[in-house]
Amino acid sequence: MRMELLAGEGPSLEAGTVAQAASTGSEAMETAPARPPTLSPEQSPRERLVELHTSFRELLTFFCTNTTIHGTIRLVCSSPNRLKKVSWGLLLLGTLGVLYWQLGLLLEQYWRYPVLMAVSVHSESKIFPSVTVCDMNPQRPRALRHRLEALDAFAQESIYSLYKFNFSEGRDSPFSNVPGPEPLFQLDCGIRLQQLRDLGSQHKVGFRLCNSTGGDCFYRTYSSGVKAAQEWYHFHYMDILGLVPTAGGDSHQSRFVLSCHYDSEDCQAQHFRTWHHPTYGSCYTFEGVFAAQRPGVTHKISLVLRTQTQVVLPLLSTEPDIKVMIHGHNHTPFLEPRGFSIRPGLETTIGIREDEVRRLGSPYGRCTDGPEGVDVRLLYNSSYTRQACLVSCFQQLMVENCSCGYFLHPLPAGAQYCSCARHPAWGHCFYRLLQALEAHRLSCDSRCPRPCRETSYKLSATTSRWPSAKSADWIFAVLEEQTQSPSLSPGRRWAPPSPGRSRTPRSHMAKVNIFYQELNYRMVDEAPVYSVPQLLSAMGSLWSLWFGSSVLSIVELLELLLDATALTLLLGFRQLWGTQVSQPGASSASGSACTSPGARDSRPRVPVGALERVLVEELG
Repeated sequence: MRMELLAGEGPSLEAGTVAQAASTGSEAMETAPARPPTLSPEQSPRERLVELHTSFRELLTFFCTNTTIHGTIRLVCSSPNRLKKVSWGLLLLGTLGVLYWQLGLLLEQYWRYPVLMAVSVHSESKIFPSVTVCDMNPQRPRALRHRLEALDAFAQESIYSLYKFNFSEGRDSPFSNVPGPEPLFQLDCGIRLQQLRDLGSQHKVGFRLCNSTGGDCFYRTYSSGVKAAQEWYHFHYMDILGLVPTAGGDSHQSRFVLSCHYDSEDCQAQHFRTWHHPTYGSCYTFEGVFAAQRPGVTHKISLVLRTQTQVVLPLLSTEPDIKVMIHGHNHTPFLEPRGFSIRPGLETTIGIREDEVRRLGSPYGRCTDGPEGVDVRLLYNSSYTRQACLVSCFQQLMVENCSCGYFLHPLPAGAQYCSCARHPAWGHCFYRLLQALEAHRLSCDSRCPRPCRETSYKLSATTSRWPSAKSADWIFAVLEEQTQSPSLSPGRRWAPPSPGRSRTPRSHMAKVNIFYQELNYRMVDEAPVYSVPQLLSAMGSLWSLWFGSSVLSIVELLELLLDATALTLLLGFRQLWGTQVSQPGASSASGSACTSPGARDSRPRVPVGALERVLVEELG
């Protein structure tokens, strides 16, 4: 009952005790020293919200004793033995250094954003890709006939001066239609084919190109005389075509594609897109519309092609073959870097395997989903490919540096094609840019990223003689007497051959079969080596390896840092406050002669440590 009463009365009992102690006087205090009052659990000091240590030593001792980081307790337990204490301290510092060194290597590798390739195999029915075939028979435009005849005469003169070969002595002279032995030629611009014997010990053939002032000249050389003559002729041929850009081929061969079918289904005219290439002649692009439900050579697209060798530009086209390229839908076919040739008189069977690549974008790599994210304006009305971007970039650099564009590529708006009549030094500028492009010194490589999703085709081909000697006559008869071209001219009839006319020779016929070797295709996906969860897992593994701790240990380190910062501020504030208090005391001591001793003793004194307790209670 008494303890409850005391506990219940609380402040009133304490006030009465203080009053009674004051009435007894100082004598009672001297005879019996006061004992500190015993507090009940309800009256014991409560834990405050913020508890600060009085020194850094106490702070570090508390941290090392209670943290979950392994090894720190040894610093406290080994305090009597200085050797062990120093050894464990150095060991912890060394371990911490190695840990952060490995974390630095890990973060450096992560910020490189490496990728790995994950390959998976899928199987589904596939749409046949587009197929482009060209007859390698470029036509002589009628609008430029006289200029091309003059070029042929100039070529005849150059080849005769180098190799003493006279085309007119041949049975089928390609220059027999050139009027006069020495025709007037106005288009060479001083660029002649010549032998170069002073450029080292190797025999080379080439031509000299100079800028507009003549101060910068170089030789475009080749070790093969045939290659040099073709390149020289091709340069002048592009120069002539640049005079009349609208002059293309006279017409397409109406009988180039004699037959086209997939299984038992015939191709239609709308499945083909016809166009003319200045070098490869009449070209036909078959847009794939047939779906391959089964693999194998029995499920194929079959094309029967007929070439008509015409000696119109002998130095431009020296191959009797047919140019073929297999590419994606709505992609521009670039036959020179990616096309392949098939020979007439043979049946060529081409097997297709398809691969698909999916690339990661920024920051793991640079790719694009279309022309919108590229700073190069595509000059082709087709889907984005890196080759189309490179060609468009090169053509734009041609217009910027040479003031004209190369004839083989489309023109930007407001530009015109190169010709020596308007741009005398365009050849020098063109080949300089071409050399820089081949050496990867132009900005086009960095400006043209790869597509983020790209399909590639792996081809394998086999050939056999076609048709056989026993079946050649009736196959040629059936093909020549077809009443309608199945691919290009619906409703147009072909006249059957006259009885006295010979059948088409095998050297003018070719058969192409295209099929899927397998419907399984590989999907190659880029995946990051370190994603954010994998990075955190690797960092946690290193932290556990060297310290045997977890994420909560990092929180303990943060708490230590926060406590140390607060203690530093508190001690600094205490020192600043003590300096401000000591300055008024010094001034009053100097004037002690005017102040009585009782006045000096009447000033309140600040007990030692009272300031710290006040600040701690205010923070609590």
